[in-house]
Amino acid sequence: SRIPTDGTKRIRHKISSLRTLEGLNILRRGRQDSRSKIVMPLCADLGQLAAETARGGIALTLKVIGAGLGRTGTMSLKLALEHLGFGPCYHMSELLAGAHRNLPLWLDVVAGKPDWDTIFDGYTSTTDNPACNSWRELADHFPEAKVILTTRDPDSWFNSVSETIFSPGHLASFEVEPVGTFIRGTVTRDFGDRIHDRAFMTEYFANRNEEIIETLSTERLLVLPVGAGWGPLCDFLGVDVPDVPYPRVNTEKEWLAAVPHDAEHAPTPDETEAFGKSFIETMRDQAFGSRS
Repeated sequence: SRIPTDGTKRIRHKISSLRTLEGLNILRRGRQDSRSKIVMPLCADLGQLAAETARGGIALTLKVIGAGLGRTGTMSLKLALEHLGFGPCYHMSELLAGAHRNLPLWLDVVAGKPDWDTIFDGYTSTTDNPACNSWRELADHFPEAKVILTTRDPDSWFNSVSETIFSPGHLASFEVEPVGTFIRGTVTRDFGDRIHDRAFMTEYFANRNEEIIETLSTERLLVLPVGAGWGPLCDFLGVDVPDVPYPRVNTEKEWLAAVPHDAEHAPTPDETEAFGKSFIETMRDQAFGSRS
């Protein structure tokens, strides 16, 4: 994945400006003259840049927010966004791949103390659970970000989640604490004991989609049905259509083959991270071929 060109130019410009200011020794003197209106914001911005660089990376801000629920082509969208230059893209698999760091941050979200900038530090986009369930908060926090609502037929969605992420065995594997608190507070918070009720779930799915469509402007929101391909996405983001097929990964069959189903064995954090990393690479290889 690559940082978009405009971000690279902005960073280079700031570094160049910092060298000029150091040469003039303005920063050290801290003069309260007309230059301070320019110097102080630049210093603050560069201070943040330096801090991020010291941690081994550059802070990115979300440019794309995926509002679609899990099992609406969210893994395919993750890979598509990364291929188009809007990566890295956050996804449940990314959360798992960095479980030691990420789980405490999402427990803070459950407790009503979200730190969105830290959660998405280093990411340019997000799709899938758990972030999709905070679409409204993220749209407010990142006002320049565009929003993509991936969707599919409600009954088809219910069939898929019932066999995969909301299957009884899979849900049981997340009951160990504090993972259970995280899942109940983010992924399944709106469902309760009706998570296997088709009528309730399909109505919820349709109503939720309608709420998102009614809330966000057409300029900011793209409704992207499963199978729509590159065209609508690239038009919306203002980029060229790649010369490779749009990713189609993480089908129900592929998910069942990849995800452990031993409800009696709760994976350790290290096992969770290893699975998340392996899963991402497997999906990426299926989408675009092995890089080896």
